[in-house]
Parts: sequence; C-alpha cells; structure tokens
Amino acid sequence: MKPIYSAQHATEAHMIRGYLEAQGIDAVVRGEFLTSGIGDLPADVCKVCVADDSRFAEASALVKAFLQGEAARVHAQDAWQCAQCREQLEGQFTQCWNCGAARNT
Repeated sequence: MKPIYSAQHATEAHMIRGYLEAQGIDAVVRGEFLTSGIGDLPADVCKVCVADDSRFAEASALVKAFLQGEAARVHAQDAWQCAQCREQLEGQFTQCWNCGAARNT
C-alpha cells in the first residue's frame, strides 16, 4: 500500500479517496486521527494510500488532474438541479451537498 497524497486534514484526504474510488481505484486514508496533534507531529500525517501498488501511476495521474480542476472542467456542462431541494449543482457531483439526495440520471 503506497501513499499517494499527503492531506492537510481528514476531509481533504477523504475527498481524494472518494474521487479515486469513483474512478475504480481502491484507496484508504491513514493517520486521519493524528491530525489533531499537528504542531507536535509533522503536518503530513494524514495520507491517502492506494491499496493496489500496481495502480499507483494511474492513481497519481488522476490525483494530479483532480487537483488541477480537470474533473470540474470535464463536467462543467453537466450542471444539474436537485429534484428534492432544487439546489443548483456542478456536474462533477453525484449527490446533492444540500440535502444528500442522489443525482437522477
């Protein structure tokens, strides 16, 4: 299991992990409970790791593209409105951030 990304906090790490898993790459977050000790511990204790080392290069390219906003650009034209609460959402999201409803495809 190789670390692919050092996050500033657990939320960021889980966002990256979720993106990788949405792309079919198993990933885990390590050290998320150690972030409360930042100051006494190194700031990069929260890491996203790729479960299958053979997919490290593919995952690395996906993370780089994600951090550069590629997912947002690719799905920009796919904006949608939540059927449940009517919130406007960007195309890269599959679930409403406001009420949690799944996107109707």
